[in-house]
Amino acid sequence: MADARTSAHKFIAQNRKATHDFLIHERYEAGVALVGSEVKSLRDAKVTITDGWAEIRKGEVWLHGIQINEYPQANRDNHQVDRVRKLLLHKAEIAKLGAKTRERGFTLIALSLYWKEGRVKVELGLATHKKQYDKRAAKRAADDQREIARAAKR
Repeated sequence: MADARTSAHKFIAQNRKATHDFLIHERYEAGVALVGSEVKSLRDAKVTITDGWAEIRKGEVWLHGIQINEYPQANRDNHQVDRVRKLLLHKAEIAKLGAKTRERGFTLIALSLYWKEGRVKVELGLATHKKQYDKRAAKRAADDQREIARAAKR
């Protein structure tokens, strides 16, 4: 049986800025409710998820800030570019995330958008903002690791 992390995913978009600006505590996978022209546009990777975040409202999870560009061949049946999209999660996961996000400082952000078994999935991260000194420490640690790797090569 293949592990979820080892199975092949075809990434559509990744939010690289998220790991720089946020400290990711937990990761969740959710399905996305889309319309036809959005799926076609995602196949062409015409999407921006840098500002993506999720909100829990009335027991449902909604994805904000994701921009899926219009599909040129859809004509008048095109979708709205920056509409709010519903995420598909189990009730227990929604309840757990709702309790966590009500705590001070926690937010749900979109980390990546990818295809899994023919369906579009979004990876959500339960995150808190990093302080400036945390960002400097992370950069320093990455630089140190790079120097160690260079020294090992010599």
